[in-house]
Amino acid sequence: MPSTPTLLWFRQDLRLQDNPALHAALARGAPIIPLFILDDAGEGKWRSGGAARWWLHQALASLDASLREHGSRLVILKGNSRAVLRELVVSTEAGAVYWNRRYEPAIIARDKAIKTEFAAGGLDAKSFNGALLNEPHAVLNKQGRPFQVFTPYWRTCLTLPVAAPIKFAAQALPAPGKWPRSLELAELELLPRIHWDGGLGATWQPGEAGAAKRLKQFAGAAMEAYAENRNRPDLDGTSMLSPWLHTGELSPRQVWASVKARSKDSGVFPPSNGARVFLAEIGWREFAHHLLFHFPHTPEQPLREEFARFPWADDPDGGRLRAWQRGLTGYPIVDAGMRQLWHTGWMHNRVRMIVASFLVKHLRLPWTAGAAWFWDTLVDADLASNTLGWQWTAGCGADAAPYFRVFAPVLQGVKFDAKGDYVRRWVPELARLPAEHIHAPWEALPLTLAEAGVTLGKNYPHPIVDHATARAEALAAFKQLRTRRVGET
Repeated sequence: MPSTPTLLWFRQDLRLQDNPALHAALARGAPIIPLFILDDAGEGKWRSGGAARWWLHQALASLDASLREHGSRLVILKGNSRAVLRELVVSTEAGAVYWNRRYEPAIIARDKAIKTEFAAGGLDAKSFNGALLNEPHAVLNKQGRPFQVFTPYWRTCLTLPVAAPIKFAAQALPAPGKWPRSLELAELELLPRIHWDGGLGATWQPGEAGAAKRLKQFAGAAMEAYAENRNRPDLDGTSMLSPWLHTGELSPRQVWASVKARSKDSGVFPPSNGARVFLAEIGWREFAHHLLFHFPHTPEQPLREEFARFPWADDPDGGRLRAWQRGLTGYPIVDAGMRQLWHTGWMHNRVRMIVASFLVKHLRLPWTAGAAWFWDTLVDADLASNTLGWQWTAGCGADAAPYFRVFAPVLQGVKFDAKGDYVRRWVPELARLPAEHIHAPWEALPLTLAEAGVTLGKNYPHPIVDHATARAEALAAFKQLRTRRVGET
């Protein structure tokens, strides 16, 4: 067995269970130096946003605590990843560097350069798949090209084997004789400097234990009815696993295995329609990474090139964008979603579609403005998923909703929050309105508003746009885009 230490480089894989890089480090049989490097510049244009940095702080603290339970610790450093690793290899006389792969364009380029340099110097530099069921290059259509439609992509994925999660035994991790220098976690300055994160702490339990707890809770209760309840923001009907999956405190193979375990009695997999629909959402996450890998320009540019010429509306003082960000559009279901996002760092998926549609179609503001706001405020802000979601809504991405499909916010509220409980929770100034008026308070009689303590334009805004007018303008803009396209071909 080699005696030279292994640098185990943690990134978005902050767990001990089902960690292929950790498993390989243990198999190598040498001392292990667990390491995290905060490299904001290395993220290219996509340094983590505020909410994701809050989560990262908590997740790193949890990982360090877990490592200490096994006789190890997390070395925390900051700076250029390549330079930091180069320095550590020398100072620790490391013989190997292992890590789990990421798939963002800037990270792929950086990691390739690191692996090439270290391998050329005789170092054992290896990376592993710890983030996806199937890596993006491994799933192609019959022509050998990347998929751009989800259904055939996922159908193909379902024919491929899914490896069982790698179990980490409760064992001591071999420690080096001397630990390298390390920063204190607080020195990374990940926590926000403004006091808006109280709701994050009240909502979430970052860390591997929190992920396992939520997965067990969801699989044991909500998964059976997932197909029926996933569109109901007033219910706890979704998994809410996305932040743990993004930071890697939970792997998709663990999710898959948890669902599969529920099939052991019946032998039927997936065990229910709810489980089938839920696993397709895991597939959607896989599809997002597939697209980002093959189309690395999409975080900033539409996949459908003609949408680069879309006639977006002017918002010279940014007033409409700010109203949307603050949950002050005058449309209760939209405002509830945006306020839930600000308070908890998360938003129900159905409401994400509603608020995104409102921005790009009612306000006709660029999808990139919405993606930027989500990037900074979501604890599960993931470049692949964020890009796919916004391009889907804007009609400019793969397998996208057509642009002419304009969600009517009032009808969406009535359909998916019929009693208004979701709106009442997040827009408390409307809490006393009866259900028949809560999604369109401007239609209520003055007496009804007065009895509910609502004064439109004072303690709750009038709608900033008229739905019918905004829809007509959006469709006209889309028609203008199509006319341009025809004229150019």
